[in-house]
Amino acid sequence: MQKAVIIYSTTDGQTKRICEFLIQKLKAKIDIDLFSIEEIDQIELSVYDKIIVGASIRYGKHNPKLFKFIEKNIQVLREKSTAFFTVNVVARKEGKNTPETNPYMKKFLELSAWQPNLLGVFAGKIDYPSYKFTDKQIIRLIMYITKGPTDTSGSFEFTNWKSVEKFSDQLLQN
Repeated sequence: MQKAVIIYSTTDGQTKRICEFLIQKLKAKIDIDLFSIEEIDQIELSVYDKIIVGASIRYGKHNPKLFKFIEKNIQVLREKSTAFFTVNVVARKEGKNTPETNPYMKKFLELSAWQPNLLGVFAGKIDYPSYKFTDKQIIRLIMYITKGPTDTSGSFEFTNWKSVEKFSDQLLQN
């Protein structure tokens, strides 16, 4: 049985939920470990056949620790079967929900020395009630500008779980 690791960077937990969904879909065929980007020093990547990384966007950027991880492990990432997916609310829009069209995936590929074998883009979630006051107001303004939901009493999930399932199928073939 192949051995894989999923490493995630999440802001509000949706990326971790997507990773857990992938594990449920894959665990019958792949032995999978899950680690937060905060735990990367505990991981020996060379023992894995597949390396999957998922990262969220907040205020237009991936977590800087993601790029430090890539820089530190670039040689192993180039030698293994790898996948990367980004989670962002922009991906809720048609025409911005594929690796070829999502601005954050394009930016990631420009900034990163790593070119994964498989790419995915998933829409995230806005959970206004869980945000601190300042984040709530900034995200509400961004949503107003981009014609998204602005009701700060609500929670809005945009993740297309069928797309995540399709990605899990692609992981098995990669």
